[in-house]
Amino acid sequence: MKLNDKIAIVTGAGSGNGREIALELAREGAVVAILNRTKEKGDKTLSMIEENGGKGVSLEADVSDAKIFKEAISKVIEKYGKIDILVNNAGIFDGQETFPTTDEEAFDKIISVNLKGVFLGTKYALENMLENKYGVIINIASIAGLRGGTASPAYTASKHGVIGLTGDTATKHGPDGIRAIAICPGMIETAMTKDMLEDPSEQTKELIESIPLKRVGKPEEIGKLVAFLVSDDARYVTGTTVVIDGGMIS
Repeated sequence: MKLNDKIAIVTGAGSGNGREIALELAREGAVVAILNRTKEKGDKTLSMIEENGGKGVSLEADVSDAKIFKEAISKVIEKYGKIDILVNNAGIFDGQETFPTTDEEAFDKIISVNLKGVFLGTKYALENMLENKYGVIINIASIAGLRGGTASPAYTASKHGVIGLTGDTATKHGPDGIRAIAICPGMIETAMTKDMLEDPSEQTKELIESIPLKRVGKPEEIGKLVAFLVSDDARYVTGTTVVIDGGMIS
């Protein structure tokens, strides 16, 4: 197992990509702290980890609330003494809204969770990583962070910002032994995209048709990619974006 003795935090690990990331990290030997806004869903992920012989803890946390998020990260440090891996996965999606149909409140909410949440998680986990001169931060961005026209203005802006924060983290803290990588998924089959995939609009149909592999991705494929990138097998990978989209934007 590649991640023995590693302590990992995964936000938004109550379902979808976050759950599969947490499960895969646990399979590779990491102790996984699940931070989820709905604790019941986080508890379910923890049960799945424990059923497979893994270890971890489930904590309630809202990544857009600085006080609550910081307290949750502090609890992980108190319990395990360190943070080796942070996966900023928590995010929300407002479909394929346009500028005219996106109101200011919705825009602020998307930015608060998707972008501010990544900033806060990085800020508070870094405090411990800097002490230990070691850490890997994975930020789940999106192909919407690389190209317009695939999502709403708010979601697109938030994911562009996530990629920017990733590069800034890697540049400033590489000398401290810390790596930061942004993963850009394409269309992945999760609860977040369920409505889009079950009743696809013409735009969604066109997006799927544009995928060279002719299918949407699976959450477990994201989990396996994260497990590789946080391991020592990828120890020279930092400050970059890794696209996993079936070739959609190739």
